[in-house]
Amino acid sequence: MHTEPESGFLPLFRSSPYLNRIGPFYSKGRGRELSVGLRVLAHHLNARGLVHGGVFMSMADIALGYAMATTADPPISAVTSSLTTDFAGTAKLGDWIESRVDIQKIGRSLCFANLYLCVADQRIVRVSGVFAISEK
Repeated sequence: MHTEPESGFLPLFRSSPYLNRIGPFYSKGRGRELSVGLRVLAHHLNARGLVHGGVFMSMADIALGYAMATTADPPISAVTSSLTTDFAGTAKLGDWIESRVDIQKIGRSLCFANLYLCVADQRIVRVSGVFAISEK
């Protein structure tokens, strides 16, 4: 089984103990062009052999937050306020999942963005996120 990231993706530029445990995550680009990727491994699967919804939600949260944060230098500091998720498909062992972010607005106190998680060109998850800008 292929376990490596897709071409052009490098290990995620920022991580945490939680992300290290559920990853490994990869990324390419910054800001509005940021894409986060994940190769589906056995520990991402639920009892039915499909990617667990919590993995999708975590991936969406970091992809949205990191994309918004890296639109500025220094990065914007923001925390998740709301994620609304629609599961339209799934992924299985060995699939490559990739995020596509559309930043709607970055204001003084709130950021709004949408995201699709895709396998190949198939959209499997749609997420709308709101992030509160915080003091660093």
